[in-house]
Amino acid sequence: MWHVYILKSQKTGQWYTGSTRDLRKRIFSHNGLKNKSTKYSAPWELIYYESSLNRDDARARERYLKEILFRTGPLTGYVGRSFCVSHRA
Repeated sequence: MWHVYILKSQKTGQWYTGSTRDLRKRIFSHNGLKNKSTKYSAPWELIYYESSLNRDDARARERYLKEILFRTGPLTGYVGRSFCVSHRA
């Protein structure tokens, strides 16, 4: 089972989206400052996730969610296949 997730920085208000097989481990990784793209905005809180049966479906959904997030706020950082955006309240 694959998971697509959205995190929100409690420090900066940025949103981050990604996909993983182990959601709990991935969130601990983000909050444990082990990810270059998210370590300066920790701590992160999980605000949304959904599950997919396979990686291709999860990645397609992740791309779709990133397009939506990109339209809702300015792009503030990009590393690899993940990026953060600032959300306007």
